[in-house]
Amino acid sequence: MDIPANEIMTRGLSMPHSPRWHEDRLWVLESGNGGVGVVDERSGKYQEVCRLPGFTRGLDFAGPYAFVGLSQVRESAVFSGIAIAQMKQEDRCCGVWIIDTRSGQTVGFVKFTDAAQEIFAVQALHGLSWPDVLNEDPKRIAESFELSDEAIQQVPPESRQPAADKS
Repeated sequence: MDIPANEIMTRGLSMPHSPRWHEDRLWVLESGNGGVGVVDERSGKYQEVCRLPGFTRGLDFAGPYAFVGLSQVRESAVFSGIAIAQMKQEDRCCGVWIIDTRSGQTVGFVKFTDAAQEIFAVQALHGLSWPDVLNEDPKRIAESFELSDEAIQQVPPESRQPAADKS
């Protein structure tokens, strides 16, 4: 919705979320389909840039990259009938996906596989090299996400073990 003009900019989206202006384009998540896209501000037409394997909520940008939060779908009447709820639960993910906005390709992700089931917001921490998780339980941190085999190879060998396992 264009607030100053009091006009609806686009219609027909499935559970739109996290509208953001980035590089002179209006980005929006189409949560009910797992979509990430842009809305043409003149025509109001939504164009999907990519589709992700989860309920998309939370969006931020760093340069040409979009950081998108994905959640599992709560089993409730509110979510029945939407496309993302039709996907097998084991195929849906929770985590943060990184999308190259120029190509729509996924360039990385952090997948939460245990306790975390929902992401409500995503914020890029510009200027920080080593942000930290605010939890002192090494076992919980070690089991909270998984990295692809390619990403693990980029982690220094001495950092691959959870802190509790190091001698």
